[in-house]
Amino acid sequence: LHRFAVTTDMIEQRLRRTLLYVPGNMPSMLQNMSVFGSDAVIIDLEDAVPHTEKDAARRLVRRFLEGYRERDKEILVRINALDTAWAYDDLREVLPALPDGVRLPKADTPEVVERLDTLLTEFEEELGVEIGRFRILPSIESALGVINSIETAQSSTRLLGLAFGAEDYTASMEIERTKTGEELMNARARVVWAAKAAGIQAIDSIFADVTDMDGLRRETELVKGLGYTGKSLVNPRQIEVVHDVFAPKAPE
Repeated sequence: LHRFAVTTDMIEQRLRRTLLYVPGNMPSMLQNMSVFGSDAVIIDLEDAVPHTEKDAARRLVRRFLEGYRERDKEILVRINALDTAWAYDDLREVLPALPDGVRLPKADTPEVVERLDTLLTEFEEELGVEIGRFRILPSIESALGVINSIETAQSSTRLLGLAFGAEDYTASMEIERTKTGEELMNARARVVWAAKAAGIQAIDSIFADVTDMDGLRRETELVKGLGYTGKSLVNPRQIEVVHDVFAPKAPE
């Protein structure tokens, strides 16, 4: 880390307390995106979209973004993993509609981020937009990704943060994800260390039970205490709780 000096200029100051997933194959959710109170939206072309709907979903997302010019929140698009047959088509179809950035799943190594960085530069040159316009939010979702997270956090100047994906991480570890989250502590700590050392934000995983607001609050308080600056969400109902936790309290 001695070669990587952190300065205040490198720290992304934009609020990202809540990053709400919106399925890219659901027009009704896309149309309502502007009324959601999240700080950012992640339009999902990966897990939320069945294989048979990938082409239609990316075309739908492009048309929607082309018509959604008065944007009041940051918009990222979660593409499919770079080693799949869909990733390049995701970028080719959606980037001309100018999302703010790309959420990169399965960022197991810094080389994966570097490959995406190169592709984004090529598309920026083709589109005639500023080089570096498209940001990257890598998702750390496996044991290998956690081990490499320090190097991944330093792999591109496009990074706005590191995201932790607990669902895929626990699958890679062949363990159960519990609501108390003891099994995630080591991984969460390493990801947030990597992000803080690189001067970027740390975004925690989703809380899947959208009916358990008390559980969501406990988990958000936990990750805030670890140093996380935001959380990915799967339902708009979760926004208010997470914003309340991240709001500075009187002593703070």
